[in-house]
This record gives sequence, C-alpha cells and structure tokens, in this order.
Amino acid sequence: MPGPFLALVMALVMALAPVALSAQSGATLDAGGGGAAAPLTAMPDKAGQAAIPDLAGCELNEVHLRWQGGQARFSVEVADDTAERGLGLMNREKMARSAGMLFVYPRAGRVSFWMRNTLIPLDMIFLDEAGVVTRVHSNAVPLDETPIPGGEGVLAVLEINGGLAEAFGIAPGAQMRHPAFGETAAWPCGAE
Repeated sequence: MPGPFLALVMALVMALAPVALSAQSGATLDAGGGGAAAPLTAMPDKAGQAAIPDLAGCELNEVHLRWQGGQARFSVEVADDTAERGLGLMNREKMARSAGMLFVYPRAGRVSFWMRNTLIPLDMIFLDEAGVVTRVHSNAVPLDETPIPGGEGVLAVLEINGGLAEAFGIAPGAQMRHPAFGETAAWPCGAE
C-alpha cells in the first residue's frame, strides 16, 4: 500500500533531516585561505569549539547591547560549537521578543549565514573581537539560501527577531557585553 509506506518514508526523512543538515548548514567561518564561503547547497562550519571564559559581571545566556541613545538586553542560547552553529534557529516557528541566539567562533574571521530551514525573519548582528557591532543585516528572509556575508574579523553573531535592530537603533558601533569577548572587550563584564 503506497499510502502508509510513503508516510513512513516521509516520517523517517523528516526525523533524520535535521541531523544531516546540522553539520552542513547555518553559519560558516572561512578558516583560512582568504576566500569567501562558496555559495554551495551547504555552508559547512568547521571552526570548532569556542572557549568562553567565566567572567564576573556577565551571564553566559544573556547579552547586553549599548549605543548612543539606548540599551537592550536579550536572553540568548549560545551556539559555540560546530553542531550548534550549524543548527542555529532552524525549524522554529516563533521566538520571544527578548530572545536570540549568539553564535560564537573560536577565532575571528569571515562568516556568512543563510536562512535554510529558518522559518522566522531574523536580524543578524555581526560583532568583532571587542564586541563592537560591525554590520547589521535586517529582516533576513525565511528559507532564503542566499549567503549573507558578515565581513572580515567577525567573532560572534547575534540573531534576533527581524526588525528589532532597526526599531531599537542597533547599528555598527554599538557594543555588546558578554563573556565571549573576554577582558579586553569594548564593554567588559562588570562594567556599567
């Protein structure tokens, strides 16, 4: 009977798809060679695990942003290894307004993101080693596989709900406080 058999095959494919895609999608770091990430069907991330220090005055699952005229705080999930960065915010139908995901790399470099299997529009906030915003990509289109380059020298990327960066005024030059940026951050842990 084709109906039940097809349903079983589809259920199996759907169950295994996130596992297969987690190692191939999400964010990529150009770990050397100086070339841009290739616009392939998959954007592998082979950067490895990021080491995030435990610093007083900062919480791992919280980021603070400040800029001239404002501040914001987001509760975040931290994606600091290849598998977590690969999965990112895929297959999520919603995210709280005050939530986000912080992608952290073991070293700064060139990164590129896409929206494969991502169901909600997102703002992508790219940050350098000091936690300073270098670029903001607003309202990334759900399910779009067009690469979104972050530029050179990116150590972390904050993804939040689409439109929030503009609504709050988050732009290049804003500073983030999070332990991922260490003691030499532009806005160090423990500082107000």
